[in-house]
Amino acid sequence: MAIVPSKLFLTKGVGRHKEQLNSFEMALRNASIAQFNLVSVSSIFPPGARIVSREAGLRYLTAGQIVHTVISKNATNEPNRLISASIGIALPKDLKRFGYLSEHHGFGQTQKVAGDYAEDLAAEMLATTMGIPFDVDKSWDENKEEWKIKGIRVRTRNVTQSAQGDIKGLWTTVVAAAILVTE
Repeated sequence: MAIVPSKLFLTKGVGRHKEQLNSFEMALRNASIAQFNLVSVSSIFPPGARIVSREAGLRYLTAGQIVHTVISKNATNEPNRLISASIGIALPKDLKRFGYLSEHHGFGQTQKVAGDYAEDLAAEMLATTMGIPFDVDKSWDENKEEWKIKGIRVRTRNVTQSAQGDIKGLWTTVVAAAILVTE
C-alpha cells in the first residue's frame, strides 16, 4: 500500500526551558504539533499535493497519530545567540511533477536570510534531483519572482523561525516543519 500525502501544512515555533529536551517540547507546542508522534522523512513534495493552512491541516490529525514531517530544529543556551530553523519548498508550476523540501538551520542568520537560503537550497536540490544543472545566479527570474530551471517554472517559499538565546541562559529551541497529511 502506497502512502502518498495529499496535503501539507507549514508550522513553526520557539520554546525556552532550563532543560534542552523541555525546550524542544515547548517549541513543538508553540508550533501546535507536540501531540503527534513525529517521524522525520526525506524531502520530496508529492505530485498533486497541496499546501493548506495549519488550522486546516490539523483537522485531519489526531493526538497520538504517527505523522510524517520534514523538520528543522536548532537550539542554544548561549544568551543572545541568534538561531534559526527553516524549511524551503520548491514547487514546479506543473503540479503533476514532484517538488522538493529542504531543511536548514543556522547561527547568526536572520529569519529572512535563513528563509532565502532554504528556498535556494530547495530549488537547487530539485534541479539536481531531476538531473538538471543549476546556477543560482542564472536561474532566478527577478521580474516573475520564480526560478526557471531548464524551461520548468518553479516557485519557492519557506517557513522559518528565528530567536535569540534566552538572556538568562535557558535553552532556546526553534523548529520549522512541513507536516505531510494523508487522508
